[in-house]
Amino acid sequence: MSPPRLTPALARAQADLDSVVELARELVRIPTRGGVDPYDKAIDHLSAWMNDQGLAPEVLCDATGAPVAVTTRVHGLHPGPTWVLDACLDTAPVGDQAAWHHSPFSGAIEDGWLWGRGSADSKVAIAMFCHLATHLRTVPELMHGDLVLLFDLDEHTGGFGGAKRFFAGPETPPDIGGVMIGYPGMDTLVIGGRGVHRMRLRVHGIAAHSGSSRTAPNAIDKAVEIVQSLNARPLPGPAEGFPPAKATVTAIDAGQGYSVVPDLCTVNVDIRTTPAFDGTRAADLVTDVVTAVDAAWPTTPPTLVEAHTRWPPYALAEEAPLRAALTGAAAAHGLDLGTKIAGPSNIGNFLAGLKIPATAGFGPAYQGLHATDERVRIDTIPLAQAVYDHAVRTLLGSTPR
Repeated sequence: MSPPRLTPALARAQADLDSVVELARELVRIPTRGGVDPYDKAIDHLSAWMNDQGLAPEVLCDATGAPVAVTTRVHGLHPGPTWVLDACLDTAPVGDQAAWHHSPFSGAIEDGWLWGRGSADSKVAIAMFCHLATHLRTVPELMHGDLVLLFDLDEHTGGFGGAKRFFAGPETPPDIGGVMIGYPGMDTLVIGGRGVHRMRLRVHGIAAHSGSSRTAPNAIDKAVEIVQSLNARPLPGPAEGFPPAKATVTAIDAGQGYSVVPDLCTVNVDIRTTPAFDGTRAADLVTDVVTAVDAAWPTTPPTLVEAHTRWPPYALAEEAPLRAALTGAAAAHGLDLGTKIAGPSNIGNFLAGLKIPATAGFGPAYQGLHATDERVRIDTIPLAQAVYDHAVRTLLGSTPR
């Protein structure tokens, strides 16, 4: 990558770098594994930092009173839409800690990299966005609309409680222009994603003693036929920039001990959808497979298909303001930023269902996302922050400077 062009936004980001890295390190040192660790310490630390900078954080809670997000709003003096910078404060699990080069909660710096779980996904993004907001809060006269920071505490559980609470809750702003999600990666801007259609199949057999001289219909055997039939069905290939549709059996659960023929086997099916193979076609595929197998097992109860998650595929058009603002900001800094539609689904798919446009990935260079030795390349942080700074000011109707 060639040296970026020095702009006022990049100068601000370079001046912020030590503070951004220190805040990110402090957050990495506080374990926030989704569904595993308590979040109070991380919430308190981040909230204290934001309060010190005049950002007035608010903790959002779900219906049970559990915290699901930290958020704040920077108000502009002129009317306009609300733009959201989103990043997750919770993290993936760490696996075998002994396999890490540095402790996953060390926040170590070595060879120009910041190491630790959450460094890439997405505590560096939180630190960048906080610093960006501290600059904007001093120039409300330049802002046509508001900027919101949203830091989700329920992303890696798959619950997306923070996003749901903010975007589909009673206080949801009516004028959201779009959302920029701070997943890492400097090569491309993610402007879409395959959808997801998840189902749980409850496959029935007939319970019996495994030692009986008569053979009873085994729910596991029946489930195997369903899985094999699903795997044999062809799905559409790549089209319109989307990766190919994909069906994956992700979990099978049945039986206990050795002496009972199981009468129930649950099968989790994850289907990644595209415009050419949407959720309706995904559901029809599973229904066809299940119906055919049930017919071949007439003495067993029919399989129950339970819908779990349904998110549509999405892609931002080339003229979409978010896409144009971020690619334009990258170009202003000498970065030729390509675009792509991601294979994995993300919060952008949830937002697409609410008709809210979103980008889902541009940030510092990284390695080890959701894997051992997660880390971020420190010298790429200022450029990532500067691009977001420039893009946000463009969206807020200000001449970037």
